[in-house]
Amino acid sequence: MKETPARAAAVTVEHVSKRFRTPEEATHTLKERVLHPLHGRGHREFQALRDISFSVREGEFFGIVGRNGSGKSTLLKCLAGIYGVDAGRMYKRGRMSTFIELGVGFNPDLAAWDNVVLNGIMMGLTPAEAKARYRRIIEFAELEDFQELKLKNYSSGMHVRLAFSVAVQVDADILLIDEVLAVGDAAFQQKCFDVFNRMRDEGKTILFVTHDMGAIVRYCHRAMLLEHGDMVAIGSPQDVGDRYLELNFTAQEQMHAEGERAGDGKARIIDAWLADSGGERQTQALQGERCTYHAIVEFYETVANPSLTVAFRNDHGENVFILTTIIEHDRTGTHQAGERLHYAVSFDNILGPGRYEPLLNLAHRGSGHDLIDRWERQSLVVRGSAATGGVVDVEGAWTIDQPTTDHPVGGAV
Repeated sequence: MKETPARAAAVTVEHVSKRFRTPEEATHTLKERVLHPLHGRGHREFQALRDISFSVREGEFFGIVGRNGSGKSTLLKCLAGIYGVDAGRMYKRGRMSTFIELGVGFNPDLAAWDNVVLNGIMMGLTPAEAKARYRRIIEFAELEDFQELKLKNYSSGMHVRLAFSVAVQVDADILLIDEVLAVGDAAFQQKCFDVFNRMRDEGKTILFVTHDMGAIVRYCHRAMLLEHGDMVAIGSPQDVGDRYLELNFTAQEQMHAEGERAGDGKARIIDAWLADSGGERQTQALQGERCTYHAIVEFYETVANPSLTVAFRNDHGENVFILTTIIEHDRTGTHQAGERLHYAVSFDNILGPGRYEPLLNLAHRGSGHDLIDRWERQSLVVRGSAATGGVVDVEGAWTIDQPTTDHPVGGAV
């Protein structure tokens, strides 16, 4: 966790509330309005923000997290002046640049030059400043070969890259960033991260909305958690990140519906769980802790040498790492109907912070490892104390010294 700069407040929010009114039964045409004059008169109120108060100091990287519908984007739009507030006050010191809905205000029938100048002026540049920075904007967006095209002929990626490039050229003191770092291909995304790292190092004030807890821990000085429009927590990024994960994956949400089972059914996995170093069953695990994953198998027919594989999958369905009995325990014995077998595998938890779903496959030994049963009923949460932002966090032992003749330089073999 980085030390919070001791400076004056750049952004102050005092008791801000915001609600929206939506019609219970909307009318879309004049005919509907004439035939059903009373339709659409009723409204429902949605409280997006409720009595929110906080301040962000100059030069502070401040994270805002919360589940979908918690009010994060609404808060940024209120700060940007896109929405008015129903109650409370907001103050800012310095020029503000928004990375919320990139490209708003672009004219699809105009080429890059006109759009860059007009958008730059709307974001606070003078006409002369916008024109002077056009070349840098186009080069950063990597659109030199498409300057004469009208924006309606741009791909969505080109459109967003141009908008992002205009936004970063505004000499803003305060940046409002709402999940817009995934812009373009991998190389361009790295350029975006480099820009924000530079701005942070220059002492810009940054309010950053994201679902990436690794980024919150890695970049932010402090963070705030919103839930259903209320401020639930504010403080260190690690504490807020842990609270966010707990809120997302409570004990009641850990078990999925069992659904239809796969395999030939000659045996079933009847229980599986993660245990901590003390042997206690857990739904959360601390990064770097020694853990043991357990499974109980019950046999309904005779099965020879069954193998068990556990794959830990992330939210994208990717196997982060796999543990299997096939390598070390090729022969696990012959088991009769009515028997039970306890599998247990211990490992150091190198998973990055986030949610994971263990997938267990029980299979017959032999060609193809025909499936007996599959278990995918659980979720577990990994909490991190020193996350580096990777899918896994591997402990390494660094040495830093002056190179000698024993350390080849310049590609020598």
